[in-house]
Amino acid sequence: MPTPIRISVPIEVRYIETDQMGRVHHASYVAWMEVARTRLCAESGFSYAEIEAGGHFLMVVGLELRYSGAALYGDTVRVDCWVSELGSRTLRFGYEIFRGEQRVTSGSTYHVWVERANGKPCSMPAMLREPFARLAGRL
Repeated sequence: MPTPIRISVPIEVRYIETDQMGRVHHASYVAWMEVARTRLCAESGFSYAEIEAGGHFLMVVGLELRYSGAALYGDTVRVDCWVSELGSRTLRFGYEIFRGEQRVTSGSTYHVWVERANGKPCSMPAMLREPFARLAGRL
């Protein structure tokens, strides 16, 4: 079974990310996942900005979250991210968010490669196949 590269990003919970009860608003977790995902893309050797400049987008077409606890204002959470599925045209990232040792959220985002010029789905760019296969633990 392949072992994907897994990165961890610490994030300090800001007041703006909480609700009236002082708990992190559910939408904030999605933004944190994006922070971790772009950091993981950089681990491939290509920042997300470089991927876009190369003529491609990695469009989000699906999102799944499971909440099993809550993070609070003032906490520092850890967002883990990895490539959980790698296809010729698609990519799925997995996530776990921890408050200390307690996992408070887990989920995934599902993506399709898209040509920037015309907005149409395409195969993964050739220059990214090996770097993303490495992220997925296939090399």
